Amino acid sequence: MNVGTAKPGADELAAVPHHCIDICDPDQYFSAGEYAKKARACVRDILDRHRLPVVVGGSGLYIRALVDGVFGGDFRDADLRRQLKEQAEQTGWSGLHRELAAADPVTAARVHENDHKRIIRALEVYRLAGVPISRLQQEETIPCDFNPVFFGLRWPKPDLAARIDARVNTMIGQDLVGEVRSLLAMGFHAGLNSMNSVGYKEIIRMLSGELTQDTAVAMIRQNTRRFAKKQMTWFNRETRIHWMDMTPEKGVIAAAAEIMSVLENGMEFADK
Repeated sequence: MNVGTAKPGADELAAVPHHCIDICDPDQYFSAGEYAKKARACVRDILDRHRLPVVVGGSGLYIRALVDGVFGGDFRDADLRRQLKEQAEQTGWSGLHRELAAADPVTAARVHENDHKRIIRALEVYRLAGVPISRLQQEETIPCDFNPVFFGLRWPKPDLAARIDARVNTMIGQDLVGEVRSLLAMGFHAGLNSMNSVGYKEIIRMLSGELTQDTAVAMIRQNTRRFAKKQMTWFNRETRIHWMDMTPEKGVIAAAAEIMSVLENGMEFADK
Protein backbone atom coordinates (compact mmCIF):
# COMPACT_ATOMS: atom_id res chain seq x y z
CA MET A 1 0.00 0.00 0.00
CA ASN A 2 2.29 2.72 -1.33
CA VAL A 3 0.31 5.35 -3.20
CA GLY A 4 -2.78 5.63 -0.99
CA THR A 5 -0.68 5.93 2.16
CA ALA A 6 1.63 8.60 0.68
CA LYS A 7 4.56 6.40 1.63
CA PRO A 8 7.97 8.09 1.23
CA GLY A 9 9.42 7.52 -2.23
CA ALA A 10 12.65 5.73 -3.07
CA ASP A 11 14.66 8.99 -3.09
CA GLU A 12 13.38 9.98 0.36
CA LEU A 13 14.02 6.53 1.79
CA ALA A 14 17.55 6.62 0.40
CA ALA A 15 18.31 10.12 1.69
CA VAL A 16 17.28 9.63 5.33
CA PRO A 17 17.03 6.41 7.35
CA HIS A 18 13.36 5.48 7.85
CA HIS A 19 11.87 2.98 10.29
CA CYS A 20 8.58 1.05 10.55
CA ILE A 21 8.11 1.09 6.75
CA ASP A 22 6.96 -2.10 4.97
CA ILE A 23 6.79 -4.15 8.16
CA CYS A 24 3.48 -5.98 7.67
CA ASP A 25 0.91 -6.98 5.05
CA PRO A 26 -2.52 -5.37 4.65
CA ASP A 27 -4.30 -8.36 6.23
CA GLN A 28 -2.03 -8.65 9.28
CA TYR A 29 -3.16 -7.57 12.72
CA PHE A 30 -1.24 -4.46 13.74
CA SER A 31 -2.46 -2.37 16.67
CA ALA A 32 -1.30 0.87 18.20
CA GLY A 33 0.29 -1.27 20.90
CA GLU A 34 2.28 -3.24 18.31
CA TYR A 35 3.42 0.02 16.76
CA ALA A 36 4.49 1.41 20.15
CA LYS A 37 6.70 -1.61 20.81
CA LYS A 38 8.42 -1.44 17.43
CA ALA A 39 8.74 2.36 17.38
CA ARG A 40 10.09 2.55 20.93
CA ALA A 41 12.79 0.04 20.00
CA CYS A 42 13.75 2.23 17.03
CA VAL A 43 13.79 5.40 19.18
CA ARG A 44 15.96 3.71 21.79
CA ASP A 45 18.42 2.50 19.13
CA ILE A 46 18.66 5.99 17.59
CA LEU A 47 19.21 7.66 20.97
CA ASP A 48 21.87 5.10 21.86
CA ARG A 49 23.69 6.19 18.70
CA HIS A 50 23.44 9.83 19.89
CA ARG A 51 21.18 10.83 17.03
CA LEU A 52 17.81 12.60 17.05
CA PRO A 53 14.75 10.47 16.25
CA VAL A 54 11.97 12.31 14.44
CA VAL A 55 8.49 10.79 14.59
CA VAL A 56 6.28 12.08 11.78
CA GLY A 57 2.62 11.42 11.12
CA GLY A 58 -0.97 12.28 11.75
CA SER A 59 -2.35 9.49 13.92
CA GLY A 60 -2.92 10.83 17.42
CA LEU A 61 -3.67 7.33 18.71
CA TYR A 62 -0.33 5.94 17.53
CA ILE A 63 1.65 8.92 18.80
CA ARG A 64 -0.05 8.64 22.17
CA ALA A 65 0.66 4.91 22.24
CA LEU A 66 4.34 5.59 21.53
CA VAL A 67 4.71 8.25 24.21
CA ASP A 68 2.16 7.42 26.90
CA GLY A 69 1.32 3.78 26.28
CA VAL A 70 -1.93 2.26 25.10
CA PHE A 71 -5.21 2.61 26.91
CA GLY A 72 -8.73 1.66 25.92
CA GLY A 73 -11.00 4.54 26.78
CA ASP A 74 -10.48 7.56 24.50
CA PHE A 75 -12.36 6.44 21.39
CA ARG A 76 -15.70 8.23 21.01
CA ASP A 77 -17.60 9.56 18.02
CA ALA A 78 -21.26 10.57 18.38
CA ASP A 79 -21.84 10.47 14.61
CA LEU A 80 -20.48 6.93 14.39
CA ARG A 81 -22.70 5.76 17.27
CA ARG A 82 -25.72 7.24 15.49
CA GLN A 83 -24.73 5.47 12.25
CA LEU A 84 -24.41 2.16 14.07
CA LYS A 85 -27.85 2.57 15.64
CA GLU A 86 -29.33 3.36 12.23
CA GLN A 87 -27.60 0.29 10.81
CA ALA A 88 -29.11 -1.84 13.59
CA GLU A 89 -32.58 -0.47 12.81
CA GLN A 90 -32.15 -1.53 9.19
CA THR A 91 -30.45 -4.93 9.62
CA GLY A 92 -31.39 -5.87 13.18
CA TRP A 93 -29.25 -6.05 16.31
CA SER A 94 -28.36 -9.65 15.53
CA GLY A 95 -26.66 -8.42 12.36
CA LEU A 96 -24.67 -5.87 14.31
CA HIS A 97 -23.73 -8.56 16.82
CA ARG A 98 -22.47 -10.76 13.99
CA GLU A 99 -20.33 -7.86 12.78
CA LEU A 100 -18.90 -7.57 16.29
CA ALA A 101 -18.24 -11.32 16.37
CA ALA A 102 -16.21 -11.02 13.16
CA ALA A 103 -14.24 -8.01 14.43
CA ASP A 104 -13.88 -8.94 18.11
CA PRO A 105 -14.99 -12.52 18.92
CA VAL A 106 -13.77 -12.25 22.51
CA THR A 107 -16.10 -9.33 23.29
CA ALA A 108 -18.95 -10.79 21.24
CA ALA A 109 -18.79 -14.00 23.27
CA ARG A 110 -19.44 -12.13 26.51
CA VAL A 111 -21.94 -9.53 25.21
CA HIS A 112 -25.51 -10.65 24.51
CA GLU A 113 -27.07 -9.48 21.26
CA ASN A 114 -29.70 -7.63 23.31
CA ASP A 115 -27.00 -5.61 25.10
CA HIS A 116 -27.24 -2.81 22.57
CA LYS A 117 -25.11 -0.31 24.46
CA ARG A 118 -22.09 -2.62 24.74
CA ILE A 119 -22.38 -3.75 21.13
CA ILE A 120 -22.35 -0.11 19.97
CA ARG A 121 -19.44 0.71 22.28
CA ALA A 122 -17.31 -2.25 21.13
CA LEU A 123 -17.90 -1.48 17.45
CA GLU A 124 -17.26 2.22 18.03
CA VAL A 125 -13.84 1.43 19.51
CA TYR A 126 -13.01 -1.06 16.77
CA ARG A 127 -13.90 1.30 13.92
CA LEU A 128 -12.09 4.28 15.44
CA ALA A 129 -8.98 2.48 16.68
CA GLY A 130 -8.85 -0.47 14.30
CA VAL A 131 -8.23 -2.56 17.40
CA PRO A 132 -10.67 -4.84 19.28
CA ILE A 133 -11.67 -3.37 22.64
CA SER A 134 -10.79 -6.71 24.23
CA ARG A 135 -7.21 -6.34 22.99
CA LEU A 136 -6.94 -2.76 24.21
CA GLN A 137 -8.17 -3.78 27.62
CA GLN A 138 -5.36 -6.33 27.87
CA GLU A 139 -2.49 -4.11 26.73
CA GLU A 140 -0.57 -2.51 29.54
CA THR A 141 -0.04 1.24 29.64
CA ILE A 142 3.66 1.95 30.11
CA PRO A 143 5.02 5.50 29.49
CA CYS A 144 8.09 5.91 27.30
CA ASP A 145 11.58 6.28 28.77
CA PHE A 146 12.53 9.38 26.75
CA ASN A 147 11.45 13.03 26.80
CA PRO A 148 9.45 13.82 23.65
CA VAL A 149 9.02 17.33 22.27
CA PHE A 150 5.89 17.89 20.19
CA PHE A 151 5.63 20.21 17.18
CA GLY A 152 2.51 20.78 15.10
CA LEU A 153 2.15 22.55 11.76
CA ARG A 154 -1.15 24.44 11.62
CA TRP A 155 -2.28 25.53 8.15
CA PRO A 156 -5.11 28.01 7.42
CA LYS A 157 -8.20 26.07 6.35
CA PRO A 158 -8.16 27.23 2.69
CA ASP A 159 -4.48 26.30 2.35
CA LEU A 160 -5.02 22.95 4.05
CA ALA A 161 -7.94 22.18 1.74
CA ALA A 162 -5.80 23.06 -1.29
CA ARG A 163 -2.96 20.85 -0.04
CA ILE A 164 -5.39 17.95 0.47
CA ASP A 165 -6.79 18.37 -3.05
CA ALA A 166 -3.26 18.46 -4.47
CA ARG A 167 -2.31 15.33 -2.57
CA VAL A 168 -5.37 13.46 -3.85
CA ASN A 169 -4.59 14.58 -7.42
CA THR A 170 -1.03 13.33 -6.99
CA MET A 171 -2.22 9.94 -5.75
CA ILE A 172 -4.57 9.55 -8.69
CA GLY A 173 -1.72 10.56 -11.02
CA GLN A 174 0.49 7.91 -9.38
CA ASP A 175 -2.16 5.28 -10.28
CA LEU A 176 -3.96 4.74 -7.00
CA VAL A 177 -6.65 2.97 -9.03
CA GLY A 178 -4.10 0.48 -10.33
CA GLU A 179 -2.72 -0.07 -6.84
CA VAL A 180 -6.16 -0.88 -5.43
CA ARG A 181 -6.97 -3.15 -8.37
CA SER A 182 -3.69 -5.01 -7.76
CA LEU A 183 -4.37 -5.37 -4.02
CA LEU A 184 -7.83 -6.80 -4.70
CA ALA A 185 -6.33 -9.25 -7.21
CA MET A 186 -3.91 -10.38 -4.48
CA GLY A 187 -6.84 -11.23 -2.22
CA PHE A 188 -6.88 -8.20 0.06
CA HIS A 189 -10.64 -7.66 0.26
CA ALA A 190 -12.80 -4.68 1.15
CA GLY A 191 -13.60 -6.06 4.61
CA LEU A 192 -10.05 -5.55 5.86
CA ASN A 193 -9.45 -2.58 8.15
CA SER A 194 -6.53 -1.46 5.98
CA MET A 195 -8.67 -1.51 2.85
CA ASN A 196 -11.40 0.49 4.59
CA SER A 197 -9.15 3.53 4.95
CA VAL A 198 -9.65 6.79 3.06
CA GLY A 199 -8.60 6.48 -0.56
CA TYR A 200 -8.84 2.71 -0.75
CA LYS A 201 -12.51 2.29 0.18
CA GLU A 202 -13.68 4.86 -2.37
CA ILE A 203 -11.64 3.32 -5.21
CA ILE A 204 -12.97 -0.14 -4.28
CA ARG A 205 -16.51 1.21 -4.68
CA MET A 206 -15.49 2.70 -8.03
CA LEU A 207 -14.04 -0.58 -9.26
CA SER A 208 -17.22 -2.39 -8.22
CA GLY A 209 -19.22 -0.02 -10.44
CA GLU A 210 -20.91 1.74 -7.56
CA LEU A 211 -19.18 5.10 -8.20
CA THR A 212 -17.73 6.92 -11.18
CA GLN A 213 -14.08 7.91 -10.94
CA ASP A 214 -14.95 11.60 -10.63
CA THR A 215 -17.33 10.86 -7.76
CA ALA A 216 -14.79 8.58 -6.06
CA VAL A 217 -12.07 11.24 -6.27
CA ALA A 218 -14.43 13.89 -4.91
CA MET A 219 -15.32 11.59 -2.01
CA ILE A 220 -11.62 10.97 -1.25
CA ARG A 221 -11.08 14.73 -1.02
CA GLN A 222 -14.13 15.20 1.19
CA ASN A 223 -13.32 12.26 3.49
CA THR A 224 -9.70 13.39 3.80
CA ARG A 225 -10.84 16.85 4.87
CA ARG A 226 -13.14 15.25 7.46
CA PHE A 227 -10.29 13.11 8.72
CA ALA A 228 -8.01 16.15 8.97
CA LYS A 229 -10.69 17.90 11.02
CA LYS A 230 -10.84 14.93 13.40
CA GLN A 231 -7.04 14.95 13.65
CA MET A 232 -7.07 18.60 14.66
CA THR A 233 -9.81 17.97 17.23
CA TRP A 234 -7.62 15.25 18.75
CA PHE A 235 -4.41 17.28 18.71
CA ASN A 236 -6.05 20.46 20.00
CA ARG A 237 -6.61 18.56 23.25
CA GLU A 238 -2.88 17.80 23.46
CA THR A 239 -1.32 20.53 25.62
CA ARG A 240 2.27 19.46 24.92
CA ILE A 241 2.30 20.55 21.28
CA HIS A 242 4.38 23.57 20.22
CA TRP A 243 2.17 24.92 17.40
CA MET A 244 3.57 26.73 14.39
CA ASP A 245 1.25 28.68 12.10
CA MET A 246 2.04 27.90 8.49
CA THR A 247 1.61 29.90 5.28
CA PRO A 248 2.52 29.09 1.67
CA GLU A 249 5.26 31.75 1.94
CA LYS A 250 6.72 30.34 5.14
CA GLY A 251 7.04 26.75 3.98
CA VAL A 252 8.42 23.67 5.66
CA ILE A 253 12.08 24.79 5.50
CA ALA A 254 11.30 27.76 7.74
CA ALA A 255 9.31 25.46 10.02
CA ALA A 256 12.30 23.12 10.31
CA ALA A 257 14.53 26.07 11.22
CA GLU A 258 12.04 27.12 13.89
CA ILE A 259 11.98 23.61 15.34
CA MET A 260 15.78 23.52 15.52
CA SER A 261 15.81 26.94 17.20
CA VAL A 262 13.42 25.73 19.89
CA LEU A 263 15.49 22.61 20.50
CA GLU A 264 18.77 24.51 20.60
CA ASN A 265 17.35 26.93 23.15
CA GLY A 266 17.04 24.38 25.87
CA MET A 267 14.31 21.84 25.21
CA GLU A 268 15.35 18.37 26.31
CA PHE A 269 14.42 15.57 23.95
CA ALA A 270 16.58 12.60 24.89
CA ASP A 271 16.70 10.34 27.92
CA LYS A 272 14.66 10.91 31.02
